[in-house]
Amino acid sequence: MAEAPAFYARRGGRWADWWTLLHPPYTVWHLSYVVLGAAMARRIDWGALGLSVLAFFLAVGIAAHAYDERTGHPLGTAFTDRALTGLAATALAGAVALGVYGVFWWAGTNWPLLVAIPLGAVLVVGYNAELFGGLMHSDLVFGLGWGGFPVVVGYVAQSPGATWKGLVAVGVATAGGIATTYAQRFLSTPARQLRRRTAEVTGILTTTDGDVVAVDRRLLLAPLERALRSLSYGVPLVALAALLSHL
Repeated sequence: MAEAPAFYARRGGRWADWWTLLHPPYTVWHLSYVVLGAAMARRIDWGALGLSVLAFFLAVGIAAHAYDERTGHPLGTAFTDRALTGLAATALAGAVALGVYGVFWWAGTNWPLLVAIPLGAVLVVGYNAELFGGLMHSDLVFGLGWGGFPVVVGYVAQSPGATWKGLVAVGVATAGGIATTYAQRFLSTPARQLRRRTAEVTGILTTTDGDVVAVDRRLLLAPLERALRSLSYGVPLVALAALLSHL
């Protein structure tokens, strides 16, 4: 049986395809950055937080992943190119609409959030659809766009005002988001290589004690995916802890 394209991938019909397309561990992970950014504000506007998380779910959880699957079908789902394009465009339009609502009609005019809306749309389409010859499909854009950007937007959507304490806090949280997103990238890239583009791995590992261990694909893949699973639990828990400090 062929190796699944990801550790969370499922097979067996449309619902399994939806699960796989949404990348649940990674989607929750990156939505947690929005929560973490909001938690850096002095007071939480829970409605604004809900809208922010929903907008990022549409943009990242659905649109970005649909564009990614549209480019080469790496997950092997049964969605057609036309369906994926329509799904991505609709979800991204919904995210933009929520952003515009937050800018003008939620709690006064939020100009920094207005700047973030087109930037987010460009990140989603440019990175996942690999526009401009794949120029934006890089480790740098992934770290900044999927780790730092949601932290900043989560904070800005709270209309927190410009205090030095808040700016320092969100700056540190943003750096943490970028660092853990880089960790995801550095782990998931070789994991994808092993799962999707490696036919066979053979070799031996000899320890200093003289033990001989057979090297195969599963041996190489296991520590990468265990670390990814741990981070997919750990980052949301840290964000939840920060949020609970406001209760």
